[in-house]
Amino acid sequence: MIEIGKWQTLQVVRSKDFGIYLAENQGDDDAVLLPRKYVPEGLKAGGSIDVFVYLDSEDRPIATVKKPLITLGQVSRLRCASVSKIGAFMDWGLEKDILLPFKEMLGKVRQDREYLVYMYMDKSNRPCVSMKLYKHLEIARGYEKGASVKGYIYEINEELGAFVAVDDKYQGMIPKQELHKRVNVGDTMDMRVTEVREDGKLNLSIAQLAYQQMEEDSEMVYQAILSFDGVLPFNDKASPALIERELGLSKAAFKRAVGRLLKEGRIEIHEHSIVTK
Repeated sequence: MIEIGKWQTLQVVRSKDFGIYLAENQGDDDAVLLPRKYVPEGLKAGGSIDVFVYLDSEDRPIATVKKPLITLGQVSRLRCASVSKIGAFMDWGLEKDILLPFKEMLGKVRQDREYLVYMYMDKSNRPCVSMKLYKHLEIARGYEKGASVKGYIYEINEELGAFVAVDDKYQGMIPKQELHKRVNVGDTMDMRVTEVREDGKLNLSIAQLAYQQMEEDSEMVYQAILSFDGVLPFNDKASPALIERELGLSKAAFKRAVGRLLKEGRIEIHEHSIVTK
């Protein structure tokens, strides 16, 4: 049986001017067209060829020798070619784009941006992709606490945190308490492993090690003060909610950054503000 969405080795059962028909065995009624432009020179009836089978613009099975960017059951990054009334069409390297239905999206999908997706067959036996990756990522292996990794954010849960595909393959999460700045589905970021859980999943942080993070935070805070014309309208006694809303930092991180700037002589702390020197 010819399978949609997979590579398979098929035999030439007949030839036409516009291409050749392929099947698993000679005499099979179930045959698929390989257009003439993809037919290697010298391939004749009885010969075999490796092809990928998908559906053309009229939902008819068609074969190609072009390599798609994703196959059935795989997770891969695809670029959004366009957005329509039924979903987004993703460029997977073939002539007809593959559909990402609205019900399979997690967050807004924008044209020309890349998204990590999983390929499946829908109820009508048509290849589609989904952003719902949780069940399709692997348990992490070979990672240690403190390791630096690349993480792709594929889902955000307001109560739990951000779900992450580590190196586009493994299960990870940034717990809610580690999210001190806005992140979005589709973001790829440098992250640090804070825990390798017993179930093999990774807890992550987008913060660097304390001494590195303090240097980065202090510079960010200094630039923020400058953006307020040199007078930040609150100091390190402000509420955690205000600090996080305005600067995307926890109160503890803000106080460390302010302390560093004060020690360097770059700021002064007043009763209700922080000013640059």
